Amino acid sequence: MAKQRKHIKVTYSTLGSPDPLLHEYFEEDVADLKNNLGKRYKMRINGEWVEGAGTFENRSPINTDWLLGVFARASADHVDQAVAAAKAAFPVWRDTPWQERCALINRVADLISERLFEISAAVSMEIGKNRLEAIGDVEETADLIRYCVDAMKDNQGFDRQLLSESDQHFNRSVLKPYGVWGVIGPFNFPAALTGGPTGAALIAGNTVVLKPAAEGSLTACLISQCIADAGLPAGVFNMVLGGDEPGIALTANPDLAGLTFTGSYEVGMSIIKSFTTAAGYYRPVIAEMGGKNPTIVSAKADLDKAALGVMRSAFGLTGQKCSACSRVYVDAAVKDEFLNKLVDLAAEIKVGDPTDADTYMGPIISENAYEAYQRYIDEMGEGQILTGGETLDIGGGYFVAPTVVTDLPADHRLWQHEMFAPIVAVRGIEGPDEAMRLANDVALGLTAGLYSEDPAEVEWFLDNIEAGVLYVNRATGATTGAWPGYQSFGGWKGSTGSNKGAGSWYYLQQYMREQSHTIVGS
Repeated sequence: MAKQRKHIKVTYSTLGSPDPLLHEYFEEDVADLKNNLGKRYKMRINGEWVEGAGTFENRSPINTDWLLGVFARASADHVDQAVAAAKAAFPVWRDTPWQERCALINRVADLISERLFEISAAVSMEIGKNRLEAIGDVEETADLIRYCVDAMKDNQGFDRQLLSESDQHFNRSVLKPYGVWGVIGPFNFPAALTGGPTGAALIAGNTVVLKPAAEGSLTACLISQCIADAGLPAGVFNMVLGGDEPGIALTANPDLAGLTFTGSYEVGMSIIKSFTTAAGYYRPVIAEMGGKNPTIVSAKADLDKAALGVMRSAFGLTGQKCSACSRVYVDAAVKDEFLNKLVDLAAEIKVGDPTDADTYMGPIISENAYEAYQRYIDEMGEGQILTGGETLDIGGGYFVAPTVVTDLPADHRLWQHEMFAPIVAVRGIEGPDEAMRLANDVALGLTAGLYSEDPAEVEWFLDNIEAGVLYVNRATGATTGAWPGYQSFGGWKGSTGSNKGAGSWYYLQQYMREQSHTIVGS
């Protein structure tokens, strides 16, 4: 039976001063989840919950003794079955009036909001997000879906009249869905970056096969239950679970018409190169492939604001955001003062169980990530670690310390490599031109931040930085914190496969292709 609760509208702004009931509801659902550990979860194919070719376990990075669930593992055959079901369902879904599709998918968003705390409890325990970030992830999912519903409504289904040569000619442009659309999601935003693209593809009239990150399987199952309960026809939405094998099988399926991928640059570029040409013609890939996000701190900056913004963006979600701030270029004249403030803030961070109200930083996601963090620290012998640089023995999980390092050599690989760990490197620079050159000297271009109280420097930054999401003087996050309708979110250069951002005017159209109609009357 659904719990009767007050509706709490969540955005990043309201999370700054949350309703006390938010904490009460979250803690109730964390307790419920802890009382129901180890349940079995199935895949979703052709309107049915189905078993796999074996199972895999998901354990919490907070405490590896917590078995969150046992999940059906998809074989390549299961992936092919899911694609076949989606292909068979496509003609009817495509021909469903866009108003009806929007109503059904809007119901999905409403169910996600209704189950906000149940799903966010899973996100926190499964991924290690603190409670406010977990709640934000889930509500952002609903808002991403609603934003695409509104885009379809605002554009009246993207059916527009063109110029006509005479009264006997009727010309129009129509955007139509591609067919079966694949969604491969990341672990770090297991709700927003699976549910958001899935909703967009469905609203556009595509059918979907979702393959979430294995670490985010519980969250994906709860989102999938919302989709099932909304009443979509069989085969319109399908979900397969597992590690690399089902993802590889999905991208290799010739009946897949388009794909949304969120993950690493290396994997994303490999998919783009193979997927777009394997069918003998172009197939679209909407890819977001990480970032190596810089912050520039001017001599004219408010250093308290700069240090707070960098701290939040470097260490939120244990540094495991594609938008995390991992490098800072600060004017040499204020470098020491800035570092003192940043180190003091980092030293105050509460690391621990992210379901606790006072925890800011939870565990890193896995044993592999835990070991990678240690390798990064070992590589920093040439620099100076000012705080952090160690693993933490907390409750049987993968906990590491927030780390600030300075004076790394200019050619050190960690200025270029996306670490996905709570490590930020700080370098003093002699002026804005050097800062901009260094900030742009990477293959990736997702987010970037500036702190300066000089309007001329602000315009210079906006005109010259090579990144898709820019923040200026933002205390809540130097490089992080986009929300649908408030900030578009998409990268430049190697961070993107499409150069369009989610949560803005140009995103939904990527899930459709244009067709021109000319009808001549008698």
